[in-house]
Amino acid sequence: MPADSVLPPHSWRLLRTGFRSGKANMECDQALVAGLLGRQQREDPGLGDGHLPALRFYRWRPWAVSLGHHQREEDLLSAALHSAGIDIVRRPTGGRAILHAEELTYSVVMHSAGRGVLQVYNTISRALVRGLRRLGVDVSLQKAQPNFSEAYRQPSAIPCFASSARYEIGWKGRKLVGSAQRRYGTGGAEVVLQHGSILCGGAHLDLVNYLRLPAEDLRQQIRTELERTTTDLSAILGRPVDPEELVVPLREAFEQEWGIVFVGR
Repeated sequence: MPADSVLPPHSWRLLRTGFRSGKANMECDQALVAGLLGRQQREDPGLGDGHLPALRFYRWRPWAVSLGHHQREEDLLSAALHSAGIDIVRRPTGGRAILHAEELTYSVVMHSAGRGVLQVYNTISRALVRGLRRLGVDVSLQKAQPNFSEAYRQPSAIPCFASSARYEIGWKGRKLVGSAQRRYGTGGAEVVLQHGSILCGGAHLDLVNYLRLPAEDLRQQIRTELERTTTDLSAILGRPVDPEELVVPLREAFEQEWGIVFVGR
C-alpha cells in the first residue's frame, strides 16, 4: 500500500486462511491478537496489516478436537482420537470440547473500546445472525444465561455444544453457533479474541465417541441430548452446505451491521 494512501474509516482485514491444522489455526488467532497489541508476531504473509482488527474464516485439516483453556485433556480418549486421525489442540479461550469437522470457523480480533464481554458477544452475534438470515435460515439469539458452574459438574457438559450462553445463535431453540471469548491487555487497551463454530453438518455429534465417561451408557444419552439441543445448516436447509458459501453473506453482514470496510479481500 503506498505510503500516502489513507485507509477508510473503520477499516478491517478480511482473512480467508482455508484449511490449517488445529495448532496452526490457534497460532494464527494468537498472532492476530499480538499484532493488534503491537507485539512481535511470527511472519505470516496471509495475515496482512497487523494494526487493523480482523475477521477471519478458516477450516480444519485434519479434523481436530479443541479443548477450552482450562479443560482437562483427561476428559478425552486421546488414543482413540489419534487412531482416527483427529488432532487435539487447546484453545486460548474458555468453554468446553468441540470437534471441528463440518463447520466454518470464524474469529474476530478487535479492540474492546470499553465494551463488556456480553456487549461484544451481542455485537458479533447480531452480524452473524444477519449473515445467516441471508442464507434463508431464520436464526435467533439465545437470551437465557445458564448456570455454567453447576452445569459443568455434569459429564454431559464436556461437549461445548451441550449448552448455550446468552447471545449465542440458535434455530428453533437448538444451538447452531458456539463461540468463546478472551481478552488481552488491560483497561481501554484491551484486545478481544472471539472465535466460534458455525455448524454446517452433523459430524460434531461424533465427539461423544471420544469422551472419557464414568459409565458407558452415558455415551448414547449424551448423543441423544446433543441431537435434541443442536442443529446444523444442512439439516435446516435440507441439502449439503459447503462452508465456503457462508463467507460472502457473512462478510456483507458484518459490513452492513457494523458500517466497516474490509481491505485485502
